Amino acid sequence: MFENLRKPWKRLIAPIARGLHAIGVTANAVTIFGAAGTVIAAFVTGITGWMLAGSLVMAVLVVFDSLDGSVAALEGGGTKFGAFLDSTLDRIADWAVLTAIIIYLVRQPDFMTVWPQVCFYSALVAIMTSFVTSYARARGEAVGYEAKNGIATRSDRLVIILVGMFLYGCGLPFAVLSVFIAVLALLGIITVWQRMHRIHQLAMADPHNRVNS
Repeated sequence: MFENLRKPWKRLIAPIARGLHAIGVTANAVTIFGAAGTVIAAFVTGITGWMLAGSLVMAVLVVFDSLDGSVAALEGGGTKFGAFLDSTLDRIADWAVLTAIIIYLVRQPDFMTVWPQVCFYSALVAIMTSFVTSYARARGEAVGYEAKNGIATRSDRLVIILVGMFLYGCGLPFAVLSVFIAVLALLGIITVWQRMHRIHQLAMADPHNRVNS
């Protein structure tokens, strides 16, 4: 959904990328800093329960997920290792953000009530779909099919999580956060199905679909 905003966003952060490149910060350094910062901020948020501050800090750190590509372009183009590093650390950061919510939940005295339980199990499903969405694309490309489609890309998922945390941190009922995470889990399931369906379509149309046993 938010993928259509990628180009305008890239233009917006271009001055920041040029500044980092000018002082010698590499694209890989930006990737590592963004991921490490997100993991630290996520765990601090989960332990302290400071959802408002945590969501804002992580929103700023998400900017670094876009900056590494822009810095790489200024370096003359990204590298294969850079793409691998970015994708790998993205998975760790995604896991950390959702794990922060789980840590927060299990520390609450009313954890066994309805809304915390909805949020807990939705977060578990969302973690699974986050990894499988990425894996489906990578595995599809490994067998020769491209599947970038889906209703919820990584940027969509992060927006849903952080907005839910922000609204809850502003004082809205816990049910609001639970609904956001439940929607995230549902969209994740749909996205996984969409990618599997896309690869199935491509495979069925491929006369060289058979593999040697």
